[in-house]
Amino acid sequence: MYVTIYLQYFGDNLGRKVKAMPLVEETSLLEDSSVTFPVVIIGNGPSGICLSYMLSGYRPYLSSEAIHPNTVLHSKLEEARHLSIVDQDLEYLSEGLEGRSSNPVAVLFDTLLHPDADFGYDYPSVLHWKLEQHHYIPHLVLGKGPPGGAWHNMEGSMLTISFGSWMELPGLKFKDWVSSKRRNLKGDRVMPEEIARYYKHYVKVMGLQKNFRENTYITSISRLYRDQDDDNNQDRDISTKHLQIEKSNFIKRNWEIRGYQRIADGSHVPFCLFAENVALATGTLDSPAHLEIEGEDFPFVFHSMPEFGAAINKGKLRGKVDPVLIVGSGLTAADAVLCAYNSNIPVIHVFRRRVTDPSLIFKQLPKKLYPEYHKVYHMMCTQSYSVDSNLLSDYTSFPEHHVLSFKSDMKCVLQSVSGLKKIFKLSAAVVLIGSHPNLSFLKDQGCYLGHKSSQPITCKGNPVEIDTYTYECIKEANLFALGPLVGDNFVRFLKGGALGVTRCLATRQKKKQHLFVERGGGDGIA
Repeated sequence: MYVTIYLQYFGDNLGRKVKAMPLVEETSLLEDSSVTFPVVIIGNGPSGICLSYMLSGYRPYLSSEAIHPNTVLHSKLEEARHLSIVDQDLEYLSEGLEGRSSNPVAVLFDTLLHPDADFGYDYPSVLHWKLEQHHYIPHLVLGKGPPGGAWHNMEGSMLTISFGSWMELPGLKFKDWVSSKRRNLKGDRVMPEEIARYYKHYVKVMGLQKNFRENTYITSISRLYRDQDDDNNQDRDISTKHLQIEKSNFIKRNWEIRGYQRIADGSHVPFCLFAENVALATGTLDSPAHLEIEGEDFPFVFHSMPEFGAAINKGKLRGKVDPVLIVGSGLTAADAVLCAYNSNIPVIHVFRRRVTDPSLIFKQLPKKLYPEYHKVYHMMCTQSYSVDSNLLSDYTSFPEHHVLSFKSDMKCVLQSVSGLKKIFKLSAAVVLIGSHPNLSFLKDQGCYLGHKSSQPITCKGNPVEIDTYTYECIKEANLFALGPLVGDNFVRFLKGGALGVTRCLATRQKKKQHLFVERGGGDGIA
């Protein structure tokens, strides 16, 4: 399979290196390979799936009958109607567009797929898709679980924040998939498990399975370098110190990817792969953020909705008179409040911001579409703690407070912005203040890739610094990042990352093929 793909990718006269390439079947284990893959994608959530779709040769074109409501953009699209969007100037098309992403290509692709969505319209996409197999770029997508990534692990009782149509990937409408499964779509928002099933089905129906490997865990991704004076062209891993001393003597080569694949009997089978390019599509839900305070590791302190939901479902908090402490002011914290409130468990809700803070997520959500979140926000505003009223029976908010410590007797110490301290007895605590991606397989945990190289990568505070049109990391050539890693936390916008990466790689592929022809075919893969 991949021999054929490589012949399409590089030409017909490649020599022995490609002929020796091991065949990789859909259900086979990953094996050590001396052949270098053009692209390896780390992460099989919607970012990785969408990138695989486009690298597989699917190309978006302006539909013949389509008229985009943005007349300036439509005029630009008409100028090159015969070209796919991948082959057009993304910077030119993105110019002047505004949206809820800081990445211009994400805003561009979103407005092509969902024109004027932020104004409440449900216009159809102006794009149609063609499968052009000669554009296939060989790649592997490595993920810990089934395609869909973290969506398979999300708490099932809550609705998605986005509409079902905003969660869909190119070429398969979510409503059409729901109808084919003979399910009734009761509203525009859906359960996470429905989305997870949709993503898994998408990979199958689009014929992408051959590129995906499940149950894979990455332990290291490192650069290989070649000594300029080495006649044997041997790639090797050079220490950072050595590189700093003699950097001019080495040429950056490919990526070495090491890890293991967990098989049915629970054992681990190690593998080592090589790639010209690596795309990071891991998301940011791997490691919940901590308060970093005394007592946070006590067993009554949870750091995720699944943990908290499991404790409620198992009846561990049933009949408790002491409240649950919930820390955070985002939607996940609001989900936890709703979960406890609906289970008749009293809540202490602590957050650092003022309830009038304009950056609170609740202020960005229409009341009619998100009534349950506005119910939480209403309680945050109207049921706050005061010395006179003490704790309310069902819910009490503590704006502009933070947790100082947890005690072994299941008490917590809170402090207000004015310095006043309060102590409360708890039945449990749930800290939901965001999460960090697990980039332990990169040097410095990947911190050096961020805008603030001394801090961990986070979706909002310190995303990976990229070229906003190619999604290539500023600090590392041939390393790409997309999705939440670059600040695009909504599926609507992460699809733009797939467009940017695909255009960059397709452009480089054309240059490589041009050089290959000029040199008369060469003698193998460089």
